[in-house]
Amino acid sequence: MKKPELLAPAGNMECLIAAIQAGCDAVYIGGTMFGARSYAGNFNEEEIIEAIKYAHLYGVKVYVTVNTLVYDKEIREFMNYIDFLHKNNVDAIIIQDLGMMDLVRKTYPNLEIHASTQMHIHNLEGVKFATDMGIKRVVLARETDIDTISNIKKNTNIELEIFIHGALCISYSGECLMSYFLTGRSGNRGTCSQPCRMKYDLYSDHKLNKDKYLLSTKDLNTILNIGKLIDIGVDSLKIEGRMKRPEYVYLITSLYRKAIDNYLKYKETRITDNDIKEMKKIFNREFTKGFIFNENNNDFTNEFRPNHMGIKIGSVTSVDKKIKIKLTDNLNQGDGIRFIGKTEDGGIVNKMYKKGKLVSSALQNEIIELDNNYDAKVNDVVLKTTDIKQLNEIDSKIKLNLRKIKIYCFIELYIDKPLKLIFNDGINKIEVFGELVQKSNKINMKNEDIMKQINKLGDTVYIIDEFDIKRDENIFVRISDLNDLRRNAVLELNKKRIYKTNYLKKDYYINTTEYIEKPGFSY
Repeated sequence: MKKPELLAPAGNMECLIAAIQAGCDAVYIGGTMFGARSYAGNFNEEEIIEAIKYAHLYGVKVYVTVNTLVYDKEIREFMNYIDFLHKNNVDAIIIQDLGMMDLVRKTYPNLEIHASTQMHIHNLEGVKFATDMGIKRVVLARETDIDTISNIKKNTNIELEIFIHGALCISYSGECLMSYFLTGRSGNRGTCSQPCRMKYDLYSDHKLNKDKYLLSTKDLNTILNIGKLIDIGVDSLKIEGRMKRPEYVYLITSLYRKAIDNYLKYKETRITDNDIKEMKKIFNREFTKGFIFNENNNDFTNEFRPNHMGIKIGSVTSVDKKIKIKLTDNLNQGDGIRFIGKTEDGGIVNKMYKKGKLVSSALQNEIIELDNNYDAKVNDVVLKTTDIKQLNEIDSKIKLNLRKIKIYCFIELYIDKPLKLIFNDGINKIEVFGELVQKSNKINMKNEDIMKQINKLGDTVYIIDEFDIKRDENIFVRISDLNDLRRNAVLELNKKRIYKTNYLKKDYYINTTEYIEKPGFSY
């Protein structure tokens, strides 16, 4: 069974590190120009260079979104930006604008191009068109169903990428003009004002509702059905979320990593109820499977709330000087809560009382009290919107940098010959030499002492999986020489892993009839 790529979002460097430490195979990021998420953190040019180097050390690919429509007057700036990305070893760019796609392909034939979901490619004919244009991968429209995806996969050789988790648009992918008509901010220019997340009234002779979020979609969640997409051979599984916090990126990426790996090994995801609960705590607008699996779509929208729902943890039993709550789930000092009833209010739990005493935590089925600083009423539902323990645990995992590249290590120590060390990561092999090995008449250096020094790789991306030693007896090597040898080997392997793409630029045209840029040309 083919292993699909797990593609994670990154709106800034912290999110990129979180995604990589959580186990993704690739990340997609946006720069400060031409991206469909202008209000995300985004990366400046120095940060893009840093991000690519960091990702490549871990064997993770980087795709940059340049997926807005481009005005004629912006073409030169657009092409300069593409040139910068290509020179700095980006693995692919994601494009919506058909003209720019053709221009980039002809100008930079070695640069991999992915067709953005904003192109609204949703059928076999559209994918074949993209193939004919020289596109390497199509990110299919989010409303494309699994039968269509399977048929495309069977009848083309192009890579297919599918959104599997995160925010959905109420409109067809890339086809919504509502934001532009209402506010002058175009989603196809990266500045969507998200009118679908606003309240609307529905009329049929008379008003049928009051202040409902009629167009606000739930979040896509396919984790329990991810095996169906793996079975039909989808090449890349994409998580939405370039405007989310690092903790969200880490948790969602790690859970889909778990589901994919389990399905490949056991033919089942082994995702638990607690895993789903953790997802809901970090962020949810309630979940839907969208249109992918041809199932009932009556649950597609959430009329109640357009933002984070949290999870229910109790209800208000009385309100006086204190607000008394019967808990149905745990609550900790520092958690965020919201009271839901005829009115809404919420905040951070700073003080919490149990039987009149201050406590820092309380458990399911216990009764707690809060200072009456909220607009809460009896029978209000209490939601947990932030779980401080969850966030702290995720932050700790990210900082541990537990993701490591396994390497084979071979060291050779022969008297009067230079130290020789080989590192091999399965793709790249490097060989470095050190000082001469000396003969010792007193102390015979132990293998364990040699391995101990070479194994000091804690601040690198590497971990030794297999170690071989060839040596003479009765040898002496300075510890400092072994350390220098290891450091040099790490530097050389890093250089190999931070690979260079094959940059090639041809003359390009930017005239409406025939385009060729020459020195001094002015558009």
